[in-house]
Amino acid sequence: MADFEMNDNSHPVLECRNVARRFREGNSVLEVLSGVNLSIRPAERVAIVGASGSGKTTLLQILGGLDNPDDGEVLVNGNAIHGGNETARGALRNRYIGFVYQFHHLLPEFTAEENVAMPLLIRRVPRSEALEEARDLLGRVGLGERLTHKPGELSGGERQRAAVARALITRPKLVLADEPTGNLDAGNGEHVLGLMLELNREFETSLVIVTHDLSIAERMDRVLVLEDKRISDRTA
Repeated sequence: MADFEMNDNSHPVLECRNVARRFREGNSVLEVLSGVNLSIRPAERVAIVGASGSGKTTLLQILGGLDNPDDGEVLVNGNAIHGGNETARGALRNRYIGFVYQFHHLLPEFTAEENVAMPLLIRRVPRSEALEEARDLLGRVGLGERLTHKPGELSGGERQRAAVARALITRPKLVLADEPTGNLDAGNGEHVLGLMLELNREFETSLVIVTHDLSIAERMDRVLVLEDKRISDRTA
């Protein structure tokens, strides 16, 4: 495990400084992000909204170290997430960041408890300890009776609740969520969002949600708008 600088609650969990991202399409270059700046405080809940195609998912992937900016830098808990090789980035993500996507991305060959335990197993936490942690958290999200079920045996809402548990199993500093309720009906979506907000408060994890749903955005501490390649703070 790489050594990372530790932070305290007086410093941002996430900083995005002058980030730009461009894509080449044939002989032309499409600029999606330009001079994006944002800062997320410890335990803060932030929504990022914007029109379809405005670059919200691209920005979230850059914030999580899953894509590289063409210019600028991203700091997670004071560490430059794009500064090292992929092994170092993976270790930093595992230590500080949890991800929740619109589609659960659970591994189909593993049970719910094995999927949730996976981030701890990657850290080389003993299997028995990792599974115990996973069982406890799955119980918290209402899946205590579904521990040994594989994703194909779970409903859509159950799979997404398992994905939330997996994102939080390491007690990360930051959870990045991309339309986490977008593939669910209203009832299941409300349940999943409620769980995320409850665990955000309990674990004091910062939460950044990309969403097109303004009713979700209104429940966050701040709403950031991605428009014309830049971020503005609607709540400022």
